Amino acid sequence: MSTKIEVIRATEEWQRAGAYSVRIQGMNRQYHIPLQDEFDEHDGEGTRYIVLTDDGYPCATCRFYENDVGTVILGRVVVLPEYRKLGLGARTIKEAEAWAQELGYQKIQIESRVEAVGFYEKLGYLQISEEIVKSWDFDCIPMVKQLR
Repeated sequence: MSTKIEVIRATEEWQRAGAYSVRIQGMNRQYHIPLQDEFDEHDGEGTRYIVLTDDGYPCATCRFYENDVGTVILGRVVVLPEYRKLGLGARTIKEAEAWAQELGYQKIQIESRVEAVGFYEKLGYLQISEEIVKSWDFDCIPMVKQLR
């Protein structure tokens, strides 16, 4: 693992392939999520991807897409296991927030896995409710952050 982390706003297919690679390794392989569940109707045109690379090797990602006017859904935040606890998840999310704000969005919504709620709270996200929702096999809490 090098210390040369590059942040990419994926606008080309080869860059999006980096996001997909991280998701396959971090979710499909680690949690045995079938590919047809990991990749859904939100993957494709209109969805923005952030990819972090370590000397060219994709190691972290997230995606966001428009939910309604002024609001995006942030999700598929994945950091490969050997890169966790290095601040890359927060770095990935902050880049997505900056990009969303540059595009004119005012709010980000997420469904945080229950065990990650504290992580998102440190980044300024607030719980919308205490209601647990299912996302694949994970228990999640809806959260929101105002960008402006």
